[in-house]
Amino acid sequence: MTALFTLDARLEGLEAVDAALARLDPIDGQSLLEGLGRMIQEQTRRRIISEKRGPDGKAWQPNRAGTSTLFRSGTLARSGDYSATAETAIVGSGLIYAGVHQRGATITPKQAKRLVFRVGNRTIFARKVTIPPRPYLGISSENGDDILDAVLMFLRRVLGGGR
Repeated sequence: MTALFTLDARLEGLEAVDAALARLDPIDGQSLLEGLGRMIQEQTRRRIISEKRGPDGKAWQPNRAGTSTLFRSGTLARSGDYSATAETAIVGSGLIYAGVHQRGATITPKQAKRLVFRVGNRTIFARKVTIPPRPYLGISSENGDDILDAVLMFLRRVLGGGR
């Protein structure tokens, strides 16, 4: 996956799990991280489609168009992807504007004196437009709990403890 923005999250409290995984031989780390990548991808989609708040729990600033924040056409939600190896899971989006939504940006005209765009049936002229950050990639405390549960289930299965 070629991603313009990726998430590299470290979950507190998983150091012991990581150490236990390192001692197990052989362990299919790729299967675990594939599952976690897919889980975080789905958590991110849910955040964009229905939760409308960042991983920190703060609601996103509404947009001026009055449409569903970060979900005009669903492209951003569908663009979320992941890649996993035996050691790493990367979750992100290849969309050019994904990082703009995550971190925010200021847009200025390159050649004209003003930007021109439409919001509803109004034409807007502006020297610059500031897009506030609306972080959608990340792991909330609830997401972290779900991930920890998944890791523990995986370890039980690998160690023969059942479900």
